[in-house]
Amino acid sequence: MTLFESYCQPQEKEATHNLNTQRKRSCSPRRFCSTDPGNNRLTSSRSAEVKISLCRGMMEENIFNYQKEEEPVELESFQGEKRKLIQPTSLKDPKLEKLKEALVDWINKTLKPEHIVVQSLEEDVYDGLVLHHLLSRLADVHLNVEEIVLTSTAQIRKLEIIMEELGKRLGTQDSSQIKWNVKLIHNKDLLATLHLLVAMVRCFQPELDLPSDVKIEVVVVEVSKSGIKSDVQVEILTEGSSDTDSLSNTEREDPIEQLLKLEAHKVNTVKKALVHFVNQHISSLGLQVIDMDKQFADGVILLLLIGQLEGFFIPLFDFNLTPVSDSEMLHNVTLALDLLKDTGFQLSNVDPQDIVSLDTTATLKVLYALFNKHKGK
Repeated sequence: MTLFESYCQPQEKEATHNLNTQRKRSCSPRRFCSTDPGNNRLTSSRSAEVKISLCRGMMEENIFNYQKEEEPVELESFQGEKRKLIQPTSLKDPKLEKLKEALVDWINKTLKPEHIVVQSLEEDVYDGLVLHHLLSRLADVHLNVEEIVLTSTAQIRKLEIIMEELGKRLGTQDSSQIKWNVKLIHNKDLLATLHLLVAMVRCFQPELDLPSDVKIEVVVVEVSKSGIKSDVQVEILTEGSSDTDSLSNTEREDPIEQLLKLEAHKVNTVKKALVHFVNQHISSLGLQVIDMDKQFADGVILLLLIGQLEGFFIPLFDFNLTPVSDSEMLHNVTLALDLLKDTGFQLSNVDPQDIVSLDTTATLKVLYALFNKHKGK
């Protein structure tokens, strides 16, 4: 055994571990990836070459490790422009952590029907897939872009189309006021990604309660031919709460959310009024609702009620008239909510699975929306 081989031998396990770790990271939960071992078979000679290559890579990494630590940011990459870099101490701020968790939770709840799961804002937003689906779900905008793009050029092009549409929705045509752009998002800039997502929440779901008064320290770096200028500033991600803000939040709060904070007998009075409204419109079909909490879970009565109120017939082959499984019930309820969305109803934080799971709040929100529009009939 040569001296070089003896160096490589104890590193083989670690190198293979690092390679496997990279593969796992590349297959995030929102991707459709495959790690079939059959695709990675090598001959013994080729395997040896790979091992040696890995060991060399590790040796080179050790040699240049100090340089990487000293130069984490290539200043030449943004010469002639200003860049904001989050201070390392701010990254550990509990308020910032809570904001990131709230945004991840919001994305995952919104995209639950799409079976998309986000774990990292930096790693899962940059390529446009998540933003594309958020825009579709929140604004009912369907862009003519590829679902999954792998090359950097294609990702940037997709982001350009998404950002153009988001600019119209967010009212941010004034470029001087925008704190994000295609380049920053694609470069996994956390600060820009946070600003963009907070703006989307404020626009599409203003009732969502994000952590307030989140401020972080950033270093503003400007590189020019004459040298480098830097300055420490405080960046505001979310505004502080105030009495005025609290009042406006209360006014924006969903009526059902406000109702459920009242005494039980008042909630029951509203539920009885909604049941009476429903029965008025489905009695001609020979149907009657007695238990509001349970009878809407399979979606059948909800679909028939929507048809009666909106004046259209839903073909029987489009839904399950006698559902027995959760998947059949979920299909019915999803169809019902899609129909409401198509006819202009604004339903905040209502998930089809919640209704199937006998969530009273979700059912009340849907029935109240129908009642509010058709109570004069």
